[in-house]
Amino acid sequence: MSIEDIKAYCKNPKNRSTVNVGLFILLIVSFHFLYLGWQALGYWPIGKWIAALMVWSVDMVYAQSCWVLEHIFHIDLTTVNAQRLIAAIDRHDGWAKVIIAPECASLKQWMHWLFLMILFPGPWKHKAWFIPAGLVVIEWTNVVRICGILIMQILWPDIHIHLFGQDINTFHLAHDYIFKLFFYLIIFLMWVLWVEKFYNKSTKTKS
Repeated sequence: MSIEDIKAYCKNPKNRSTVNVGLFILLIVSFHFLYLGWQALGYWPIGKWIAALMVWSVDMVYAQSCWVLEHIFHIDLTTVNAQRLIAAIDRHDGWAKVIIAPECASLKQWMHWLFLMILFPGPWKHKAWFIPAGLVVIEWTNVVRICGILIMQILWPDIHIHLFGQDINTFHLAHDYIFKLFFYLIIFLMWVLWVEKFYNKSTKTKS
């Protein structure tokens, strides 16, 4: 298949959905590897700014998660601010706990969203408000994730399953699978909203 064939395929309105999904996957995967490479370089040349942003992001999601757990779910928490540790008694009188490390902050997902939305086509008059709105949604999705990981440990502390050749407990099931998929599902749904409500309409107007 030649470059002209690819261009013709992409320009064909019948292939718009396939092209959009392909571009979404390309941007998401590309950012993942670019981020890993940048992380290995210490986020050069703005490593100090990124480190400060991570601390701020961790503090914010920690405070928000504690508030939601205490005021909405009415869970009696034990917290260690220096470690950003949130703990509570589970249903078997053991301890359920979550430590919010820098990697648990919303920073990577914020960057993911910015990378995706800046490079994905669409009208900038809508991107100007849709991108910041997405950042807010991502932050509160992370709060739901943190709260969900703790609540699952409180309600079902004894989960042990064999998955992909590994023994998975409640924490790892929630952290590595359920809420990680949930996080990226939210990003995908926001992208779908962008495509359906703004990008597709703008292309129809131009045509």
